[in-house]
Amino acid sequence: MTNELDKVESRFKHGSLFSGIGGFDLAAEWMGWENVFHCEINPFGQKVLKYYWPNAELYKDITTTDFNVWRGRINVLTGGFPCQDASQAKQDIQGKQGLQGSRTGLFFDMCRAIREIKPKFVVAENVANLLKINNGKDFTTILSELAAMGYNAEWRICRANEQGAPHKRERMYLVAYPDSIRLKSGETFIPYVRQTVTQRAWSFIGTTVQTIRGGPWESEPPIPCVDDGVSSKVVRESIKAFGNAVVPQIPYQIFKTIEQYEALS
Repeated sequence: MTNELDKVESRFKHGSLFSGIGGFDLAAEWMGWENVFHCEINPFGQKVLKYYWPNAELYKDITTTDFNVWRGRINVLTGGFPCQDASQAKQDIQGKQGLQGSRTGLFFDMCRAIREIKPKFVVAENVANLLKINNGKDFTTILSELAAMGYNAEWRICRANEQGAPHKRERMYLVAYPDSIRLKSGETFIPYVRQTVTQRAWSFIGTTVQTIRGGPWESEPPIPCVDDGVSSKVVRESIKAFGNAVVPQIPYQIFKTIEQYEALS
C-alpha cells in the first residue's frame, strides 16, 4: 500500500491554460500524469474537458482566475495561447497586431499565471508566424518576459507529419525551464522526430487527392458531403475545436524528454 501511495504522490502534475479540447491534457494522460486543472473559455471545449477529466478543476476565464492555490504544485504548465493576432491565416482589418491584439495578447495573462503557479516547466504552443510577427519583436518580448521570471527557453517549429500525420500543420513549440537547469551541448527538450512517410492517392467523385500518410496514423479519405444526422452546429464546433487544437503526439514527445531529464537529475 505504501508503494502505491508513493507512486501516486510521485506522479507528475499537469495544468493547462487555453486548454481547448485537451490536446496537451491527452498527451499528459498518455504519460500517466495527473491533469489537475484546465482553463478554457469556450463552452464546447469546457464540455469536452469535463467529460474526459471530470475530477480536474475547470476554470473558464484566465483573466479573472487566481492561480495562487497551485503555487509550487505543478510540474508542467502548458498553454496554446490564442493565435488570431499572429496568424497569417486569421487577419482582420486591423492587421497583424501580435501581442498588442486582444487575443494573442492573452500571453501576458499566461505570464501572470506562471508567476502565481511557479511551475518547473512551461510548454507553450502557437503558430509558426509568431516568430516573425512585428519583425520578431513580439517573440523577443516573450523571451524577455520568461527571463524576467527566471526561465530559460528553447523553441522549434514542429510539424504534424513528423509524427506520421497526413498533414503538415506547422506550429511553434516552446519549452521554458528554470535558469538553474544547464543542458549539455546537443541536449534538447524538443526532440526532432521524422517518421518515414509515403504518398497515397485517394479517389472520390472522379477526383484524385494526394495525402501524406505514414506511421501509425490512419485517416479517412476526404468526403465533401455527409448526411450523418449530426447537428451542423455540433459539426462546426468540432471542426473549429480540432482546428485550434494541438496535435497531442508532439507534446507527448516533449513530455517524455522532460520526464527522462527529471528521472536522471
